[in-house]
Amino acid sequence: MWLHGGAFVYGGLDMLESDAPARAVASGRRVVTVHYRLAPKSGLWRKSAPGKHPNRFPAAQDDVVDVVRWLVEDSGSEIHLGGASGGANLAAAAARRLRGESGAGIASTVLAYGLFHAVLPVVPEVEASLDLFARPLLTPAMVRRINLNYVGDQALLRPGPAFPGGSDLRGFPPTLMLEAHKDRLRASGTTMHRELREAGTEVEYTVVEGTRHGFLSLPRSRAFRTSMSLITTWLSRHD
Repeated sequence: MWLHGGAFVYGGLDMLESDAPARAVASGRRVVTVHYRLAPKSGLWRKSAPGKHPNRFPAAQDDVVDVVRWLVEDSGSEIHLGGASGGANLAAAAARRLRGESGAGIASTVLAYGLFHAVLPVVPEVEASLDLFARPLLTPAMVRRINLNYVGDQALLRPGPAFPGGSDLRGFPPTLMLEAHKDRLRASGTTMHRELREAGTEVEYTVVEGTRHGFLSLPRSRAFRTSMSLITTWLSRHD
């Protein structure tokens, strides 16, 4: 099961980040993508909490959890759950929420350049890797607005149900993490990697050199092909 990104407000089943990875790993596999509910864009540029809305948290996460439960039941087996960017957040949060739930087994997760923390961690190594194109993007202030628009409530900007980073991750399924090299969100990914390892999770972590955020939307690129090979190998190992 694969989830696209889009800052929780953009995207759909026909976007390349949804369609291309799903098709690339579908040989011999059944792959389901999800058109989860998107938060309204109206609050994306506000510094204050935009307030409640039926499509804000937990709407998208509820959609993902519902499809996981359906797919596990329909398949009669555990599934792999993955996503990119905001979709990686939803995949990780759903896996955390469902851990230990009878009949909702997740064999592994695949998390690509995800946003896992309510507040973007500061990692000097990541900042030093950014080039002129990446440096203006996904700043801490921008990430805060994305997250606040997603949840709609200042009180939810903390480790927990909406943002699994920094929360109790014990019992999390085996996880493959793929990171974009020149991407400020790698600060969240590398921190999540450490937190998962400290929680006892089996984690494979790869930074795809030379890439920027969103490279899974480029199916003709070498980075995309490399990532699909890593994902296919991972899935076969954890079936």
